[in-house]
Amino acid sequence: MSHIALISLVVRDYDEAIAFYTGALGFGLVEDTDRGDGSRWVVVTPAGGRPGTGLLLARAKNDAQRAAVGAQAGGRVGFFLHTDDFAGDHARMLTAGVRFLEEPRHEPYGTVAVFEDLYGNRWDLLQPA
Repeated sequence: MSHIALISLVVRDYDEAIAFYTGALGFGLVEDTDRGDGSRWVVVTPAGGRPGTGLLLARAKNDAQRAAVGAQAGGRVGFFLHTDDFAGDHARMLTAGVRFLEEPRHEPYGTVAVFEDLYGNRWDLLQPA
């Protein structure tokens, strides 16, 4: 069976990205390996997430990559963080300084609110119905 194991997220700086994803979003740091060439292999996953799904935090190395930081989905919601405790996670994230772009709303598919990561990439926090 196939599955997507990692998705690269282009970031400005490894340490600030690790701090945001592990602090504000509560992700776990799975790996942080120095590759010896000034780059690192950094993987974070949501707490309690399914095995084999995570973000590879990839530091931008050139102008084209730096331009993509915060705009990886062209201004659309590009990432979807499912939860089984919307109210609790939403409150915790607000306290941690996460910027929500809307109030939580109830849709036929679940409770959802759009937020931005530290670079401006848009995410849905979603508790499926």
